[in-house]
Amino acid sequence: MITLPPESQSVNCDEPTDEASTTSSAPSPSQAESQDRSPSPEGPRPPLPPRPNTLSLLNDETASRNANLQAEATTAVSRAEIGTLTPEAGGSAYSTLAVRGLSGGLKARASLSHLASPKGSEAGDSASIRSSIQTSDAGDVEALFKDFVATAPGGHPDGASLLHFPEFPADDVDDDDFMSEFEPVGELNEDAGNEDMLLQRWKSKHKHYMILSAAGKPIWTRHGDGGLISTYVGVVQTIISFYEESGDQLRSFTAGDTKFIIVTRGPLHLVAISRMMESDNQLRLQLEALYMQILSTLTLPSLTHLFSVRPSTDLKRPLQGSETLLSSLADSFTRGSPSTLLSALECLKLRKVHRQSINNALLKTKVSNLLYGLVVAGGRLVSVVRPKKHSLHPGDLQLLFNMIFEADGIKAGGGESWIPVCLPGFNSSGYLYMYVSFLNLRGNVDDNEGISKDESVAIVLISPDKESFFEMQGMRDSLVEQMEKNGSLKMIGAAIDQGRPATTDIVPGTVLHHFIYKSRANVQFTMSSYFPEFTSISRRRRLMSVYNNIHSSIHAKNSHVKVHHCVSRSASSFAWVTPIFELYCVAEPNANRNALVQSASKIAQWVQQEEERLFIIGGAVF
Repeated sequence: MITLPPESQSVNCDEPTDEASTTSSAPSPSQAESQDRSPSPEGPRPPLPPRPNTLSLLNDETASRNANLQAEATTAVSRAEIGTLTPEAGGSAYSTLAVRGLSGGLKARASLSHLASPKGSEAGDSASIRSSIQTSDAGDVEALFKDFVATAPGGHPDGASLLHFPEFPADDVDDDDFMSEFEPVGELNEDAGNEDMLLQRWKSKHKHYMILSAAGKPIWTRHGDGGLISTYVGVVQTIISFYEESGDQLRSFTAGDTKFIIVTRGPLHLVAISRMMESDNQLRLQLEALYMQILSTLTLPSLTHLFSVRPSTDLKRPLQGSETLLSSLADSFTRGSPSTLLSALECLKLRKVHRQSINNALLKTKVSNLLYGLVVAGGRLVSVVRPKKHSLHPGDLQLLFNMIFEADGIKAGGGESWIPVCLPGFNSSGYLYMYVSFLNLRGNVDDNEGISKDESVAIVLISPDKESFFEMQGMRDSLVEQMEKNGSLKMIGAAIDQGRPATTDIVPGTVLHHFIYKSRANVQFTMSSYFPEFTSISRRRRLMSVYNNIHSSIHAKNSHVKVHHCVSRSASSFAWVTPIFELYCVAEPNANRNALVQSASKIAQWVQQEEERLFIIGGAVF
C-alpha cells in the first residue's frame, strides 16, 4: 500500500484595454510511503502523509480558507448562429467558407449534460445534448461546402489559398533523438568543469518550463537546476521586472524561432520557452495547468499566505516531492496532449448496457463518505459516480490521471494509495482524500508486471473525510466483487484490447489518416487510432503540431468562419466547428478537398450514431 502527500525581438505586452486571454486549468500532489494492506478495519490505519502547512512553515495562524469556493460550469453550449464569412481573394492564406446546412440541418436536442454545472438539477442528470447529422449523399455535402470544394479542377486547392505552416521536423528526427528531449541534463561537478557541456545540452532542448517567485527565486525548472541556469533565470526575471515597473505585464516575446510566454499568478511567474510551433494561448494553457499542479499540493490560501508573510519564501521545501508530477505533466505537453489542447477528456468506448452495468455497481456499493467514484483505464474514463449537483472539472481529472498513470509515485501491482489532494477546479481552498487501487485484469500476469500504462485499470474513490480509508477500501472490495459477477471487468479488458478504431474502419477508403472529435456539450473527445501512420513518437508529435496549428487558426479571436482547411509540407488538415462539436482531421497534403469533406461528414455521422458508446452521458448520480 502506498501513501502520498500532499537577430531582433518582438515584445507583446498587456495594455489596460487588452482582452483577457481564455485559459483552462489542471494540477496534482507529492511523496510516497509504502505500507502493507491491513486486512480489516481493526488493523492499523495508514497515517496520512505530511502536507505543507502554513502553521508549520510560518508558525502563523492567519491562513485564510474559503471552503465554499467551487468551479464554474465546466461546459457551455452556445445557441448562436454559426458565423459566415468568405474572405476576399488573397485576403487569407487559409481556405475558408461559409457554413450552410445539410438537408435536415444540424439540430440540438435536450439541453443539459452531466457536466453542465455544479449547480445542475436532477432533471439535468439524465438529459444530454446530441448532434443530429442526417445521412447525406455527395450532393448534400457539396451543398454544405459549396465554396470549399469548388476550387481548382479536380477539387485540389490551388497554391494561392494555402498556408504553409512551419512544422516539427519528424522526418529529420528519429525516436531516439526525440526521446533525448526528456533525458536529464546532468549535474555540475564539484569544480564545475562540465558546466559548458551541460549548458549545451540544456540549450539543445526544444522546450523549457520555469517557475519563479516574484522575488526572482527559481522554484522549479524542467531541465537543469537553478545553479546551472541561474544566469538565464536572472535575465528572464529582469525582463519581467522591467515591464512591471512600467505598469505593464509582459505576456510574451519572441527571439528568432523561440517563443517566450509568461503567466503571472499571484506571487509566481510561470515561463514557457518553446521552439515547437505552438500558439501563445496553447502555451498559456500549459502554464495554467502547471500552476494548478502547484495548487493541488499547497492549496491557494496556503500559497497566498506563505508569500504575504514572507515574500522571499523558498517554495522548494513545501513543494518537495511534487517535482516529478510537474515534470511528468510538462513532458506530456512536449509529447503532445489532445486532452490539454481541447480541454476535454477521453472515455473508453463501451456499449451503453455495459457502461450502465458498471454505473449500477458503483451505485450499489457506494458508501456514505464517498464524494466521487471513478473507474479509469489508461487515462480514459470508464465510469463515474457523483452527487447530483456536483461535477468534476476536466482540469481536475487531468490532474488525477497525471498523478495516477504518468508519475512514478503510484505503482500498479494490486497496491493501494491514500492521497490528500486539492482539486482546484472543485475547491482550491482545501484537501480531499483519494483512494486508488489498481486492478489486475490479466490473470496470467503476476502483480501487473508487464502491463503497459494504456492497459492499466484503476478504481479511484474520493472522500472529504481523511479518516475514511477503510470505508473506501471496503467499497473497492465490494465494487470489484460486483464487477466480477456482472462481467464488467471482462468487458473493460475487451474494450482495452480492441483499442481505438482506424479511420478506414469507420469510412472505408477514406483519405483521412487521423481525426479528433470533441463533444462540446459533454466536454469529452474521441479520436482514431495512431496506427499505422503515426506509430513513432516523433510522428505523433508532428501530428499534434498539425492539430495545434489548425486549432489555433480556427479559434483565433478574429476568426468568424468555422470551417478551415490548411495545407503544410506533410499534411492537409481540416477543422469544422459548430455549437455542438469540433472535428479536426488530417490527411495527405494533396488530398482531394471533396474527399476530405465527404469523410469529415461521415465521421460526424458515425460519432452521432455511436455517441452513447463513445461518451459518458449522465453517468451514475446519487
